[in-house]
Amino acid sequence: MNLPANQALIDDVQFLDIQVPEAGQLTEVSDGIFWLRMPLPFDLDHINLYLIKDFEFGGYALIDTGIGIRKTQEIWDELLASLDKPISKVIVTHMHPDHIGMAGYLVEKYKVPFYMSHSEYFVARALSAGSRGASDWQDDEYLQRCGFSESYRNNAKENRKTSKGVGQVIKPIPLQYIRLQANDTIDIGAEEWQVMIGRGHSPEHVCLFNKQQNILISGDHVLPIISPNIGVYSTEPDANSLQQYLTTLPQFKSLPSNCLVLPSHKQPFYGLHTRVDELLAHHQAHLQSLREFCTERKTVKECLPVLFKRELNPHNMFFAIAEALSHLNYLYYEKELSREVNESGHFGYKII
Repeated sequence: MNLPANQALIDDVQFLDIQVPEAGQLTEVSDGIFWLRMPLPFDLDHINLYLIKDFEFGGYALIDTGIGIRKTQEIWDELLASLDKPISKVIVTHMHPDHIGMAGYLVEKYKVPFYMSHSEYFVARALSAGSRGASDWQDDEYLQRCGFSESYRNNAKENRKTSKGVGQVIKPIPLQYIRLQANDTIDIGAEEWQVMIGRGHSPEHVCLFNKQQNILISGDHVLPIISPNIGVYSTEPDANSLQQYLTTLPQFKSLPSNCLVLPSHKQPFYGLHTRVDELLAHHQAHLQSLREFCTERKTVKECLPVLFKRELNPHNMFFAIAEALSHLNYLYYEKELSREVNESGHFGYKII
């Protein structure tokens, strides 16, 4: 490993000097804590999961589960057959399919407790259930408000008709859960993990800190190299997700600067305080770019090239729209931008 655990101060982000595990393989990153990587069928092609020795409770505690598709299940079945002990509890940081997708399968297989925060559990249940026949006019209005043409919206509507929804990549969610709340502690083996809650990327994202080993499992709330998606979607178009993220991110600087961070994507790293500052600065830079761009009234669509310098495929466009809207909503609620609806039904934003 590239840094001693007792180093007093970490001034920059440094990755753990350890081999990245192949899909379905375990790599020990600290005493009794194992890094497991599962593939994803997206541009971001992997998720990190963590198994922690929980032998006092009969096996391994699992943090996050992978997306609920056949390939993931096959990898899980092969891995589980090789483990010396079973899964003892399943903990899910938040409701996105790559995190909760296989939870139902594993909880059902081992009949073990399932842990989530309240908001994440019920949002996951709602999204996996689908529209249940409800009209999708709000989805169309969302894209219209963001400045997209009728042709684009009609194409999106056709795609929604053929899409099977996120429920197709989430195994049936257990009907019982144990609620995790801020400042709770959860026992895993002989050690305690403190619950910390982040918001913005998802409603009530669980992070776990182990004081004994000085380790933070950060989920998607604190990532190296890339920034978590902070979006506003059609389900809550007036949300102020960025305000929630910027408010809940600084608390992690109360943890030791030399703690080892185990994120859901990319590699484990040191330099938590630096990374928090980088993420805060990243969003402040986006906000400043929008302030400078919106001297004349602009739509969300017109703001996209200001925030994203690469070409956006349809999958990435979905998240880019939501990210741009979260920044514009933030400035609107801060009373830095005005917002008006033009004759085409588009929101237009302009600096006040």
